[in-house]
Amino acid sequence: MRLSRESRYAIDALLVLAARPPGTVVDARQIAEDASLPAAFLRKILRQLAVAGIVTSRRGAGFALSRGPHAITVAQVLDAIEGEAALDTRCIFWRGDCSTDDPCELHFRWREMRPAIKEALERTTISDVREANAPIPAQRSRR
Repeated sequence: MRLSRESRYAIDALLVLAARPPGTVVDARQIAEDASLPAAFLRKILRQLAVAGIVTSRRGAGFALSRGPHAITVAQVLDAIEGEAALDTRCIFWRGDCSTDDPCELHFRWREMRPAIKEALERTTISDVREANAPIPAQRSRR
């Protein structure tokens, strides 16, 4: 499966917001800086997340998570950025004309895998992503 860089940037931005205390409003430039993302491009992504109700926007102040990171799923983020049908219909090879009538080489297998992948993304929250990507603390040496 290939997702757009917009989806990756959206998740990165949400991880920045999830690292802050609940309700903290953060300027888009600060989010971009913290996540090492291009600010102008990120603003467009944050607006899409706001329209989807994933973040709230305060004019001139910035963005905040609309609910806790444990209540925002990766599937919701992908729906907001890629569109709801992206995980249901997109060809694994991104062929625009892939269908049951004109299938790509892996259409039969991808059709079987898509529901399981979608279900896993619906169960995966921003909190899960944050925990999975948390830095591992340095272990103390035993002397």
